[in-house]
Amino acid sequence: MEQFIEISLKLFAISAFRYFIIAGIPFFVFYKLLSSKFSKSKIQSKQASKKDFRREILHSMQSTAIMSVIAFLVLFTPVKNYTLVYTDLAAYGIWYIPLSIILSLIIHDTYFYWMHRLLHHPKLFKHTHLVHHKSVNPSPWTSYSFHFLEAIAEGLVLLFIVLFLPMSALSIGMFVLVGFMINVYGHLGYEIMPEWFRRSWLFEISNTSIHHNLHHSKFKGNYGLYFRFWDRLMGTEHPDYVKEYDRVQAQRFG
Repeated sequence: MEQFIEISLKLFAISAFRYFIIAGIPFFVFYKLLSSKFSKSKIQSKQASKKDFRREILHSMQSTAIMSVIAFLVLFTPVKNYTLVYTDLAAYGIWYIPLSIILSLIIHDTYFYWMHRLLHHPKLFKHTHLVHHKSVNPSPWTSYSFHFLEAIAEGLVLLFIVLFLPMSALSIGMFVLVGFMINVYGHLGYEIMPEWFRRSWLFEISNTSIHHNLHHSKFKGNYGLYFRFWDRLMGTEHPDYVKEYDRVQAQRFG
């Protein structure tokens, strides 16, 4: 039991450290150090308050603890025997690691889209997802700011993935890291995509900070996490998205 507690605490410490580094550095750069330099990249003109930041960090630590417990169950308990988690990297080859990360992101995006739409149901929203939507003007700290029930639903995607997709511990770690970095970008509150991105095929499939920021300010539409695919297929992409993207980019580049 002591060993289990020790491992759980280490997972939490690592996850908390990741949160404060990956969310904290962009926050310091964009909101403190170089805020005037990036003023034209700000999506919403208004600023969130220190009270918002404190609330987001507290909820994020709760979410981090919950997700650490889920990761512990998947990796260090008999639950692992029912998954496709493997330890021998040679079993699938090194080439499979990046492929599994890409596939896990695609699965996560699908899981997130439908879970997210469900959480917007009127009977669920005020009891769960409202906590996240208190951040009408999101910042990097918003990334894990969830009600504890939503944090459980968010964290269970890991179990869902490894039930159907072979993943090594390395792949799982990279999936969580890459996913969180994209999550921070989505809540950044600033658009940082280069000017050429608008004319590329990547714009047609990938979400941007503006895409998710619009979801926070309008409370509906743009339910996807990484990609535009499900929103476009299901007709839930906000009709003002492209116009809003062009407005901010014109503000940045003229």
